[in-house]
Amino acid sequence: MAMLANITASQANALKGVVRNSSYVIPGLYDLSTEDTNWVLTSSFIIFTMQTGFGMLESGCVSIKNEVNIMMKNVIDIVLGGFTYWLFGYGMAFGRGPLTNPFIAIGDFLLDPPVEDPLMGQIFAAFLFQLSFATTATTIVSGAMAERCNFKAYCLFSLLNTVVYCIPAGWVWGEHGFLNNLGAVDIAGSGPVHLIGGASAFASAAMLGPRLGRYADGYDPLPLGNPVNACMGLFVLWWGWLAFNSGSTYGVSGAKWQYAARAAVMTMMGSFGGGIISVSYSLWRHNGLLDIIDLINGVLGSLVSITAGCFLYRAWEAFLIGMIGAMLCCLAMPLFDRLGVDDPVGASAVHGVCGIWGVIALGFFADNPVPLDTTKNRKGLFKGGGWYLVGIQTLSAFCLTCWGICVTFLLLFIINKIIPIRMDPNEELLGADLMEHRIRHSQIGISRAISALAPLKVDLKDIAGIQPVGLNPGHERSLDELRAADDKLELWRTFLKESDPKKKHSRASAETVRANMVRRSTIGKILTKKREGENGTNGVYKSNNTEMDNVRNGRDNPSFAWID
Repeated sequence: MAMLANITASQANALKGVVRNSSYVIPGLYDLSTEDTNWVLTSSFIIFTMQTGFGMLESGCVSIKNEVNIMMKNVIDIVLGGFTYWLFGYGMAFGRGPLTNPFIAIGDFLLDPPVEDPLMGQIFAAFLFQLSFATTATTIVSGAMAERCNFKAYCLFSLLNTVVYCIPAGWVWGEHGFLNNLGAVDIAGSGPVHLIGGASAFASAAMLGPRLGRYADGYDPLPLGNPVNACMGLFVLWWGWLAFNSGSTYGVSGAKWQYAARAAVMTMMGSFGGGIISVSYSLWRHNGLLDIIDLINGVLGSLVSITAGCFLYRAWEAFLIGMIGAMLCCLAMPLFDRLGVDDPVGASAVHGVCGIWGVIALGFFADNPVPLDTTKNRKGLFKGGGWYLVGIQTLSAFCLTCWGICVTFLLLFIINKIIPIRMDPNEELLGADLMEHRIRHSQIGISRAISALAPLKVDLKDIAGIQPVGLNPGHERSLDELRAADDKLELWRTFLKESDPKKKHSRASAETVRANMVRRSTIGKILTKKREGENGTNGVYKSNNTEMDNVRNGRDNPSFAWID
């Protein structure tokens, strides 16, 4: 460290292999110029917005009674998953300690380089970039577990799921990784991010089992909760994917900027091919009608497919790879349903199946991106490079798939012993938003669920008084008070008219006055949608209910009736 004290900034920027301490040398992961660091940081910020895209897409694909729950899971993925990635995940993927081996890295836990470290900025930039990849891999799984996973169990899963991602990421990207040393190539994560996420999603959906009533009426997808949100999520993910792939050049110095531009264009070319195929497939399958999920997942599948070799392809090759990826995705979604694997957002097909294709496709189509050493001077089979790259890419896809499925099964098995991973059937019928987050939506069938569950003596007292989202009960009470005051004023005016001997018009009898007051009071209650509770006290809020009578849940529980 003393040797670095008097060097200039430009010299420090040019240094490679700077000795950080007596045990190891700084890896190429931190070989970043000022421009490279700026590029990596900016890309990290944009990639982070993909969490918004995943949240919108997933919440749009599930029923309304679970949309808040799926958004909360995306938040948890960042908070808990990000924390454990800093705690131990990054060190298990890229750590540089004496115990590091080809399977797992050990070192750099609780990453926090001091200000005296000349590579502090590069280390933080590299960590943030890898963190954005890690949270993306984790959040892929949340959609596959939607609508029937216990939220507390999912929090524990998110906390530990870092292990599922970080170890295979080290195999492919770490200098210690056995796949990396064999020559495996994956520029932006078709394997370590998407294939791992898709394999984990498949294992999660299979272990949880299908949602209640999912296949009662056949294998067609259930109605979307919010198709507009799902489509908006696609656009946000599309935007983030450009940074995902272009940022994976890991800088813009030297020739990197040229390949960053190429990565962006090839990413778009792949999505064009995927979109065309998914539209054609949907029109054919649905007799001239376009299904929004086919289109969304077809485009996403093509983006996953192009990610591994995003700047190693020609334009027509990227277009073709995207087309094949979209077709595989569209065919895999109904296949998984027929296998009984209920994946509400199609993550297993989009990220799993297309991730396998993206990893293997690189072995066929990859260029040698001179002067970069991305492929270690190897080319794909169709470029005259022989079968070696195809073989190592296939091995990489196999290892990542087996790891993702097996470790996720094991992790969920352990968590299930601590906290049941499947929601109680009664809670699943009522929805996670109501039961986990105390949020009640309108028009989602809650009344019928409560009516059916009440005879079973289900304890509903905690949710009886929950108001619908957006309702202000104080507004209703204020209107009722104003109407009551208006009734009293009208009664007083009527009384004055009746008691004035100078009035020449006929008097109304006292019985007529009382009848008018009863009528006005009744109308007021109808307009304000209030009802009287037991013993003449004001009861809980009741919407305009014409479907069912009040539901009683035991003698002491409040009665209520909801119409959705």
